[in-house]
Amino acid sequence: MLDMLRKFFDFCNPTDRAKLYKSVVLGVLDAILGAMKIPAAFFAINAVVNKEITTNTFIVVMGFMLVSTVGKMIVNRFSQMLQTEAGYNTCAEKRVEIGEHLRYLPMGYFNDTSLGHITSVTTNTLEQVGDIATRAIMMVLQGSITTAVIGIGMFFFDVRIGIISVIGILIFFFFNKYTNHSVEKVAYEKIEADKDMVGVVLEFIQGIAEIRNYNIISNSNTKLSKAIERKTKADISAEIAAIPAVGVQMLICKLIGVVIAGASIYFYLTGTMELTYTITMLLCSFMIFEALDLAGVYTALLRIIGRGVDLVDEIRSIEQMDINGEDIHPENRDIHLEHVSFAYENRTIIDDVTLDIKEKTTTAIVGPSGGGKTTITSLIARFWDVNSGKVTLGGRDVKEYSFDSLMENFSFVFQRVYLFEDTIANNIRFGRPEASMEDVIAAAKKACCHDFIMSLPDGYETIVGEGGATLSGGEKQRIAIARAIMKDAPIIILDEATANVDPENEKELTVAIENLTREKTIIMIAHRLKTVRHADQIVVIDQGKIVQQGKHDELMKQDGIYKNFVSGRKQAVSWKIA
Repeated sequence: MLDMLRKFFDFCNPTDRAKLYKSVVLGVLDAILGAMKIPAAFFAINAVVNKEITTNTFIVVMGFMLVSTVGKMIVNRFSQMLQTEAGYNTCAEKRVEIGEHLRYLPMGYFNDTSLGHITSVTTNTLEQVGDIATRAIMMVLQGSITTAVIGIGMFFFDVRIGIISVIGILIFFFFNKYTNHSVEKVAYEKIEADKDMVGVVLEFIQGIAEIRNYNIISNSNTKLSKAIERKTKADISAEIAAIPAVGVQMLICKLIGVVIAGASIYFYLTGTMELTYTITMLLCSFMIFEALDLAGVYTALLRIIGRGVDLVDEIRSIEQMDINGEDIHPENRDIHLEHVSFAYENRTIIDDVTLDIKEKTTTAIVGPSGGGKTTITSLIARFWDVNSGKVTLGGRDVKEYSFDSLMENFSFVFQRVYLFEDTIANNIRFGRPEASMEDVIAAAKKACCHDFIMSLPDGYETIVGEGGATLSGGEKQRIAIARAIMKDAPIIILDEATANVDPENEKELTVAIENLTREKTIIMIAHRLKTVRHADQIVVIDQGKIVQQGKHDELMKQDGIYKNFVSGRKQAVSWKIA
């Protein structure tokens, strides 16, 4: 139990940890105030037994009771507020920390790790930690402290009873330590089942179009049902596993209370304890373990808290890329790849590539699918680190840059655009949150999306669905281009930005890209002939190697992938429906 409490305290940031320490101090004060009922009862019993009931007796007893009751109300209020703030603030900050940590992880991590795992930890797991931890820690600490204070107080009445109470407390914690181990395994399964269910639900929702298209709803429903069933069983198992542990602890509390009561009566019958003390000890036998009994119920939940903390720490401990470089502002944006190789999961993706990209030139990268085109652009922007060789920007290794200063040099427009569930204006100003509305509109006009935005019910204040689901592909692309125009980075990477755009949007999208790329360094991955033929250099990538390089006319004189690529595209354009 103490290990779990220490783990949660260490998990908290210093400010919230200080709040928890203050709540512990207030908990001790609360326990002392609660224990004041015992001297109040003692004075009242003594007065009745000795028939010495006076006004002073009444005032003393009522004074103790009033201070105890009112004091506990005030102290409890502040103690609970401190614990609640500490619990929820900690979880809120851990979510932010995870988000910041994920920014600087190699992109390969996101290929290896289920979206459900990250989502589950940042939502359900931290929600459980914040909610359960607040109540469980409050009850466990309060119960333990109250029992300890009453137990110590009993020494002032009778050392023998005090010793019995201490032995009882030690027995309780001995069993508490071992019975709670029964919850540990099911706590792990409970959180794993939760993670699995979140992943399956996300997969089901994101793939609903394909599921309906291929009529595999029954198979997907089976997978979803199994995940939900596993979660249900895990939750029930966690409750069932806790019942014996809680039951044993409750039984121990009751039995030790009986022992204290029996010993008090025995001492009275043998003449070694006065009647006043005997009656007081009988009352204490009911009070001492009342709080600890309730605390025992919550100690089983500490294992779930501990597992949740472990999962958060696992994500936060994943090794980041070395991002603590210099804030570099290069004099030029020449890009150089020198004998670069990169492998992923023991599979070579890029194999000894050397490439120069001059500032304010256009480089088109073409080649078969899976050849390594996107990986090269990812290595240039340091989404991954090279295994060997180096990538330089402005003559400096990209690893020498701080990550944020490196990213200032790049804007990206991908084939798959992601828009946040926010206003269109905020999506455009995403890279420059401080930008004025005039700047947003100017960027939108350059990206040829101002007119369609103004046709929407709320214009620039229109809320787009998650991922931009309420907009067409071409509309999303143009907003993404407006976002890139707003950032105004000197290097633009276009990853098949026009691959899936319908003819109606293609003209406007082409104009938008021209506005975006004017006087910039352009690196484009494209499959369309007209987007690559005027490039300053064309790089053909196949199986991780540069197999051809040059201008369009030069490559057309060579037999190879590029000539076949162009011939295939011309033939496709000439196709007509009979």
